Amino acid sequence: MDIKESPSGKVINALAGYQAFIPNPLPPKFEWDNALVKSLSRADHILGMLSREGAKLPNPHLLMRPFIAREAVLSSKIEGTQATLGEILAQEAGANVDRNPNDLQEVRNYIAALEYGLERLKSFPLSLQLLKEIHGKLMLGVRGSHATPGEFRRVQNWIGSPGCTINSAKYVPPTPGELMDCLYFFEKFLHDRTLPPLIHIALCHYQFEAIHPFLDGNGRIGRLLITLLLIERKLLSSPLLYLSAFFEATQSEYYTQLYNISSKGTWHDWFSYFLNGVALQSLDVLSRAEQINNLITGWQSSKTEGVASDIIRYLAVNPYFTIKRIVENLGVAFTTAQRAVMKLEDLGIVSQTSEGKRDRVYCATDILKILEGSLTPNTRLSDYDI
Repeated sequence: MDIKESPSGKVINALAGYQAFIPNPLPPKFEWDNALVKSLSRADHILGMLSREGAKLPNPHLLMRPFIAREAVLSSKIEGTQATLGEILAQEAGANVDRNPNDLQEVRNYIAALEYGLERLKSFPLSLQLLKEIHGKLMLGVRGSHATPGEFRRVQNWIGSPGCTINSAKYVPPTPGELMDCLYFFEKFLHDRTLPPLIHIALCHYQFEAIHPFLDGNGRIGRLLITLLLIERKLLSSPLLYLSAFFEATQSEYYTQLYNISSKGTWHDWFSYFLNGVALQSLDVLSRAEQINNLITGWQSSKTEGVASDIIRYLAVNPYFTIKRIVENLGVAFTTAQRAVMKLEDLGIVSQTSEGKRDRVYCATDILKILEGSLTPNTRLSDYDI
């Protein structure tokens, strides 16, 4: 392991002859300076704006679904999954998708795990038990399903370049013998309320990644943890904010930041990076949600009514659809749905994406472009200096 000593933890010699890192219990000692206070104030301000404005959006609950799917795709992409958002949404709509079924299943599992965690959180505290339950949903029937889904590891894991051994690994998390002590202190800190919420969440995410308590799926569970904490700490009333897009766009820096905390104790750098991600992603989500709502509002006023107008409203949930799904969702006759879709085609709102005349798949590509676009919020963070 590259780390030999650190202010953030201790390096121990395992009986098997390798070294492992044991992170210190949280919170760490760090100094508040003007830069950190400013970063926190800005992130809090913009996150609060997302919470307020998100509640005012015409369809905040409808918009949650595609953003959850987007988070699942980007978080899974960090782990090497190749499925795209368009493929996931198209498959949900009933289309046949030419993609490795395992990749699609991994993303679907992420969506199921997140939705399970959000629902469970309504009656059960965020805890080690809940994280194990979510892990069980995440790893069901996919790569790593052999790695004891829903159970903390009982053997050693490590992080490094493909094919590396434990002795050549860049980072080795706590040994199985030290794991439960680390998790005990981690869970204790999960319920700590002495620090500002965003600082608390940043610390929890790092600590979970440093402990790496599962044999597989740690990165995805660690990112799910951020969303669950945002909801539990009541920073958001609905899960509109996800940081996987920011982590994926800055992947090299993300891993460097996590490693540098373990090796050098660079807490300030991590806080600055994390808070910047919260601010950027909040603005990004607001921008995308507003663009989608503007499209839908414009379409509904452009000579659409009845079933055609109802279809437009559902495009916020999924821009892909089939006439069969319209019939099922709206409870209308097939010919009625068909006429409405033809009207939307004539207006240029939707277009057919499948070949042939049977089981046609349609898409509002303007909405898909908004959802799939890269991280480029319209508003600059400098406009929100506190």
